[in-house]
Amino acid sequence: LAGPAMIEGGGLGKFKPDDIGPSDIQSKNGVIDLLVENEKDATKKAKQLLGYFQGRVEHSEVADQRMLRHLIPENRLRVYDVRQVIRVLADIDSVVELRRLYGVGLITAFLRLDGYPFGLIANDPCHLGGAIDGEGGEKGARFLQLCNSFDIPVISLCDTPGFMVGPDSEKTASVRRGSRLITASANLSVPLFTVVIRKGYGLGAQAMAGGSFHQPFLTIGWPTSEMGPMGLEGAVELGFSKELSGAINEEDRTRLFERLLSSMYSKGKGISVASSFEIDAVIDPKDTRDWVLKGLKSSGRLRKKAPKRGYPDVW
Repeated sequence: LAGPAMIEGGGLGKFKPDDIGPSDIQSKNGVIDLLVENEKDATKKAKQLLGYFQGRVEHSEVADQRMLRHLIPENRLRVYDVRQVIRVLADIDSVVELRRLYGVGLITAFLRLDGYPFGLIANDPCHLGGAIDGEGGEKGARFLQLCNSFDIPVISLCDTPGFMVGPDSEKTASVRRGSRLITASANLSVPLFTVVIRKGYGLGAQAMAGGSFHQPFLTIGWPTSEMGPMGLEGAVELGFSKELSGAINEEDRTRLFERLLSSMYSKGKGISVASSFEIDAVIDPKDTRDWVLKGLKSSGRLRKKAPKRGYPDVW
């Protein structure tokens, strides 16, 4: 906001120019959307970003979609690289991630499928297990507004236990900032396609799905998907506290906990949820692109040229 002279003139001390808001600081606090190495890279990325607002490109390549079957660990407690999932799902070299160092638990990016531009939000299980914190909520909301303003459909890759809770989370205004994501998601006028790749719990999952799994143009799950009102471990601890406290010893308590957890997991598996019509289908991960593209075609929103709209009102 000001250089060394103005800061010193205001009696706030002497600083070198490089000490005042350098790029690493402005990237971590979300001021910079995309940090590049030099002017050449900046020009290249600017052209690519502007291209998403101009519609479809004719030529695109895609990775072997069967790879998606192997990117989510069988052990539901293990983390994985969700960016690898995004790269395989998208057209080759079509992904541009924005504000990577800010709100790191929620990924926001532009990409293409069969040449068509999409916005994407995704939970990162490597940060807080995929829980949505205040920064992530604010970041995701602003990105969804941007997509909505330029008529760009949105893909949501959901893997979250919900919003981050606790005293430390409350200090960051998580209620206010997280509610922005719910509001922006629920007010989208562009098609929203939600893919539950693993966890889909609580208000966090609702925020990733336009307010409800019934709101997106389609909501699909992978075989690894699991859903419910809250994380399974916490649900067992709260719902069966008397039974667990009545266990004779710690070994019996552990066995009881695992049995109850297994039972709840069976009820919350994607295939069980789909059978009661809470989501549209559980699919082979390799078919995700086809489902989204067919959904886009069915929505009647296919276009080759950018819409004639004014500058977006984003915050």
